Amino acid sequence: MSQTLTNIYVHLVFSTKNRMETLPKQHLGEVHAYVAEILNNNKCRALCVGGTANHIHILFCLNRTMTLSDIVRTIKSSTSQWINKNNNSPFARMFWQDGYGAFSVSPSHLSAVTDYISNQQIHHRGISYEDEFRRICQKYDVPFDERYVWD
Repeated sequence: MSQTLTNIYVHLVFSTKNRMETLPKQHLGEVHAYVAEILNNNKCRALCVGGTANHIHILFCLNRTMTLSDIVRTIKSSTSQWINKNNNSPFARMFWQDGYGAFSVSPSHLSAVTDYISNQQIHHRGISYEDEFRRICQKYDVPFDERYVWD
């Protein structure tokens, strides 16, 4: 085949360092829009970005020329720099956790994952980020070690 064709949807999840609530609710929309812009500028189509003051969920289509680790590194470094350079902004100095969770999503489940990400504020009234992440890993049958997943 002379061309490369891909259609890989990814549900990406990661938290702030130590799950510190350094992303104020009133500015989450700005952060989420910036993440979508980073993805789109890297030819990774952003489908949905959401989260709370201590973590983020991103649904996107991975570009065929980009590795998952490269786009995650780009998102984390660009957003940290953007947030932290706004000295007059209401954002506290923030850092992302070192790791992340990335889960493949079937095209038939895009709507459900989009709804899930869009309703994070409501969802987290009754569940912590740690419990949510455990459930996602269990759902996707991804083993993890509690000693290392919460950096």
